[in-house]
Amino acid sequence: MIPTDGRHARRRSPWPLALGAGILAVVLVAGIMVYASMRSQSRSVFKGEDVATTLPSEPAPQLEQPPALDNWPRWGVTHTQYSADNEPPQVVEEARGVLGRVPMLQNQHIMGWGVGNPEPSPGQFNFRDLDRRLKFMASSRAVPVITLCCAPDWMKGGQAGRTDWSKNHTVAPKREHFDDYAKLAVRVAKQYPTVKHYMVWNEFKGFWDPSTNRWDAEGYTELYNKVYAALKKVNKDIQVGGPYIPIESNSKGGPSELSGPWGTVDQRALDAITYWLDHKKGADFVVVDGASMTNDRGNVPDDFAAQGKFAAITTWLRQKSNDLPVWWAEWYVEPENSGWSEEKRTAVQATALMEFAKSGVTTALYWNPQQKSEGECAGCLWSPKVGGEMPMAGLLSGFTKWFPSGVRVEPVTTSDPKVRAIGQERQVVMVNTSDREVTATVDGRQVTLKPHEIKWSGRGGT
Repeated sequence: MIPTDGRHARRRSPWPLALGAGILAVVLVAGIMVYASMRSQSRSVFKGEDVATTLPSEPAPQLEQPPALDNWPRWGVTHTQYSADNEPPQVVEEARGVLGRVPMLQNQHIMGWGVGNPEPSPGQFNFRDLDRRLKFMASSRAVPVITLCCAPDWMKGGQAGRTDWSKNHTVAPKREHFDDYAKLAVRVAKQYPTVKHYMVWNEFKGFWDPSTNRWDAEGYTELYNKVYAALKKVNKDIQVGGPYIPIESNSKGGPSELSGPWGTVDQRALDAITYWLDHKKGADFVVVDGASMTNDRGNVPDDFAAQGKFAAITTWLRQKSNDLPVWWAEWYVEPENSGWSEEKRTAVQATALMEFAKSGVTTALYWNPQQKSEGECAGCLWSPKVGGEMPMAGLLSGFTKWFPSGVRVEPVTTSDPKVRAIGQERQVVMVNTSDREVTATVDGRQVTLKPHEIKWSGRGGT
């Protein structure tokens, strides 16, 4: 099941997640035990008062305040419908270890993608599912992030008390309910007072205007400004960002201010970002998403060189926004039905992460492609239902440890262009972009890499 917004496919599902009481109990007990070993004193992420009118919330452990920007982890994951908290108990523990061995950012939407409707009727709140996700995030040492999407049906012209999930991710709240959505954002912020980072909406869902064949940047910006102002009244330290718009490209396209060997960016997305930047009340970061693939030819000029698109867009965003921190809420590198091996998939991802790091991205969130049942799962962090760490988990952990936001990324010389590498003061990461074994001199050392192998190497005696 791969729902889309009618413009581009995504490997994700927004449908609500239901857990059995037994698994939930295991997750909660295990989370509390793990967290207790981390701290001698617990601190609740929840207020523990005036919670859901129909379903109670319970206090849960949470990390202390997120680290300062200079120590920001940079890398993280977004939880989707089938994530770590609905795996068998032994896989839950394994997933908790994978995500928590190097603390990462973990992001969750307030409706869909694993959680139910937070306000089924006006003033009636249900945070049970969101509580569960935040509790798992806390138990796996997360730095928490919340995406304010999507909106209850009654804000979109639907019936109060009912949820039509087929329209959850395609319809924006009506203008007359923008204030109601801002109030819901306030309620969420008060429910989770240690969550300090919020992205507003997701991919401009419902803000495409077919009559003008462009994005409704005016409507989105009006919603964003109301949410931004409301959250800042709750706590001026809350960090808020937008516009979270998908940036698409074609191998050849019409006039655009941004193009390269990887293609031509759709100017309509750039226009929408420019409008938002010019008319926002304020922002603590700018957030976008996109894929390396073009709409008409896949990855150009090839799978690895196409990843340069991410650095080019990041550079444009930093210049256009007067150097606001840049977040990539999602990124994708693999064409549909590619037939890639897991080794190639991870190698291409490594190249994308290098482009993010070199261009100064502050945050990049990996869309966690878990699935409901056991079986092969391309790009997963662990094998669904059976456990076993997948290569992408190690790649994310390595970049989280060695390339946090603010670290100085240094150029690394390689004698063979098929080997790409970046470094910092203590560590180098390299990837063989070839499907053949390569021997090359990297950072002054001779190395041999298997086809699509990723290798880490210490520097300066590390």
